Amino acid sequence: MDEKWKILLYRTSQGDSPVKEFIDGLELKAQSKVRNTINLLKDFGTNTSSPHIKKLIGTRLWELRVLGADSIRIFYVAITGKTFLLLHGFKKKKNKTLDKEIKIAEKRLADHLFRS
Repeated sequence: MDEKWKILLYRTSQGDSPVKEFIDGLELKAQSKVRNTINLLKDFGTNTSSPHIKKLIGTRLWELRVLGADSIRIFYVAITGKTFLLLHGFKKKKNKTLDKEIKIAEKRLADHLFRS
């Protein structure tokens, strides 16, 4: 089997990880679902398929979709070296993803690229 993809969590300039904090704040069952879905991303990389991932049209972002009652979403991008950078997690409450959630992820991506 091919080498697994690596997962990086976005860190602020102060060293905080908002994605980790989001995941840690979920109920245990939801945390388990998130970790299982992240493992799919590690194992299958860019070959992970719907319904687990979705490209956000007009952006560089992809959406990791954690299925279940909570409708958890984590925005991420692929970066060099078979690595995914997880940028922003949230519970989706409406059919359409709110622009503010996309803007948070894009701002974090810009910050990460600026500091890399």
